[in-house]
Amino acid sequence: MRATLNIPDDLMKKVQKISGETSKTKAITAAMKEYLRKEKMKKLISLRGKIQIDYDWEKEEALELKAQRKRERLLERKD
Repeated sequence: MRATLNIPDDLMKKVQKISGETSKTKAITAAMKEYLRKEKMKKLISLRGKIQIDYDWEKEEALELKAQRKRERLLERKD
């Protein structure tokens, strides 16, 4: 998408320097992606303590190992 923006020169230079991008378009894109990433992290952090997750990793691991053994037996039969 094309857009005409009025961005102060000093701000643009700082964004380019921090992002390591020489292209203004790439620098702005990198800054926007980083902004979105940080906002998503803020939202996830705000959920801390609000979501109760009952996850038994040992049970899941046992199920996965059982499924793996079953897949291995099936492969042995084909040979």
